Amino acid sequence: MAAAIEARPALAARRETGAPRAEGPIRGRAPARGPEDALARPAARPAGAPMLAGRRPGAYSGRVMARLAPHRILLNVTLDGLIGMLALPAALWIAAPPGVAGPESRLWWALALPGAGLALLAAGLPVRLPTQYWRYAGLPDLLALAGASVGAAALFWAALHLLGAWRPANPAFPVAHALVLTALLAAPRIAGRVRHAGRAGGEANGQAPPQSALLVGAGDGADLFLRALAQERAPRYRVVGILSLRARQTGRRIHGHPILGTAEDIGAVLDRLRAQDRLPDLIVLAGPQIQGVALERLLDAADRHGVPVRHAPPRLMLLETRARRGPAAADPARRIELRPVSIEELLDRPQVPLDREGMARLIQGRRVLVTGAGGTIGGELARQLAAFGPAELTLLDHGEFLLYEIELELSERYPDLPRRAVLADVRDEGRIRRLFEDLRPELVFHAAALKHVPMVERDPLEGLLTNAYGTRVVADAARAAGAALMVLISTDKAVNPTSVMGASKRLAEMYCQALDRQARTEGRGMRCVTVRFGNVLGSTGSVVPLFRRQLERGGPLTVTHPEMRRYFMTVREAVGLVLQASVVGAEDREDRPRELAEGGIFVLDMGKPVKIVDLARRMIRLAGLRPEVDVEIRFTGLRPGEKLYEELFHGQEPPRGTPFPGLLMATPRTADPALVGRAIDEIAAACRAGARRAALAQLARLVPEFERGAEGGGERPGASAAEPGSRGAAS
Repeated sequence: MAAAIEARPALAARRETGAPRAEGPIRGRAPARGPEDALARPAARPAGAPMLAGRRPGAYSGRVMARLAPHRILLNVTLDGLIGMLALPAALWIAAPPGVAGPESRLWWALALPGAGLALLAAGLPVRLPTQYWRYAGLPDLLALAGASVGAAALFWAALHLLGAWRPANPAFPVAHALVLTALLAAPRIAGRVRHAGRAGGEANGQAPPQSALLVGAGDGADLFLRALAQERAPRYRVVGILSLRARQTGRRIHGHPILGTAEDIGAVLDRLRAQDRLPDLIVLAGPQIQGVALERLLDAADRHGVPVRHAPPRLMLLETRARRGPAAADPARRIELRPVSIEELLDRPQVPLDREGMARLIQGRRVLVTGAGGTIGGELARQLAAFGPAELTLLDHGEFLLYEIELELSERYPDLPRRAVLADVRDEGRIRRLFEDLRPELVFHAAALKHVPMVERDPLEGLLTNAYGTRVVADAARAAGAALMVLISTDKAVNPTSVMGASKRLAEMYCQALDRQARTEGRGMRCVTVRFGNVLGSTGSVVPLFRRQLERGGPLTVTHPEMRRYFMTVREAVGLVLQASVVGAEDREDRPRELAEGGIFVLDMGKPVKIVDLARRMIRLAGLRPEVDVEIRFTGLRPGEKLYEELFHGQEPPRGTPFPGLLMATPRTADPALVGRAIDEIAAACRAGARRAALAQLARLVPEFERGAEGGGERPGASAAEPGSRGAAS
């Protein structure tokens, strides 16, 4: 689902974190200071008051440890040396045979005890035993001290042999010595770890107690999350249970936390926890497997109980958290940070199988050009095309900054890919023709367009020049340069258009259809594939980024009409299907739809349309807020050119299925390319002359279904052809 909502209103932040309100300093306690201040300026106490009065338990020992902190390594060396000395008599007692006395010489003991301590210190140097933080001791540290113990026992035994001193008759003495050393070294470290974990589990340093969390996912993600959580000095989350994605795991435990059921049982589990007065403060998703419909069901159950849902950090961040030691583990800026669920994840669908081999055959080793490369769709096209290794990738856009961004991204991700960024306007016929003659692209993906309906309504001549005339310029230049394929990115607004933007895109469709039909009839020339689809989530100027900005400001969220519906698809899925359609349209294959030879165009299966007001409500809930309570939804009325319902098919072009999942076919009327080309040239001439009325009149003649200003155009009788049921039957 774009990026998650990164900034939330203060109200949501307080509700989710449970952070206490700022009420000034606690009486009798100095303001919080750094470690240096704690050493240099101890807090004052009232005259005559006991030394520990009014102080929390452990404060005195904490100050003592703070003073010893600069000498921690020296302290570790001293304690390890003492442990090495204490281990010797214990090992002798364990290894001595019954009735056999130990050494009685005081000189032997006077030399052997310090020698045992020095042997341990020497064996501990290679594994950096003195530098260990006891409170953060883990399995690697225990393995290191076990190795040091074995080394110390071996050194001590070898020294006794070399010096010819008394030594135990039992040959198992070195083993006993190593085991005793391991136990004595591990005991204080484990105690320090347990003590630290116990202090961190409660309220630490004035922080709020940890939030209770229900973990969803019982795989590696849950394991990493729990381990990283245990590594934190003052964890903000306390796991009360786990939900698995597989039924057979129910009843088992991970790091002591019970698996209460499956993700499908979340409603019943939350009901049970509520009845036990153990309802979690939040739900944490610890695996990437939950998306789309399954995620929607989980969110609905969480909404009924008022429990927010968040994502655990990515795997790499959790691994970094686990690797921290010492002060880095206590750094608040580097602790586990949960992220919200994004709306894109809800609307994402399982990936349909794509012909990756066919895409590689089409793209690899060829010169490829993308217009509108700085836009959402053009940029994603460039990314996916680059992955197939074209001979050269040309990025064309008229926006300098957007072009710079995508070129920089590709240079970092694909440094060896030959590429160039070109600043150009698709309406500049001379410039485009010269560019294409120079670059000789073999594949052209035309995504450049003006797509914002109200803005094009206010400046219709600009929309006509870019969307209709610009498409003719690019298509003619590509054909003249010998390109094998051109792909036009179209829109559902081209169906029964009520806006100049939609009608101009329909005119672009007509021209590309005509060129493609001519090429297929003659059996030579450039193929022209048209792909029509609805809204792309997160694209510039679309509703999702708008709602995000409005949420960051605290609302209101503006919706034009309560019944406004739109088709949505993630940009990754849309571009993948565009490339699939390109393969089908470019290759002469037996399973190619026969409608393609009749001027057919590809239509992406967008699923069911979504009510915009429902989208707004869901985004508010994902931000941890309540619609109409915390954030207002305000209806502003339809804007010029807008329709209540968008359509993917005209009433005269019923949807037809294809052998390719996610792709449907439409067969709108076609015309002679020369006639359509001359008409587009006449419209362009009128636009350049500022003859708005003449340009729109010519547009209406070419696109007779265009009803400018008609609101609710999606409710005409032909709209039923685009309903999900009929599309599903066709496919």
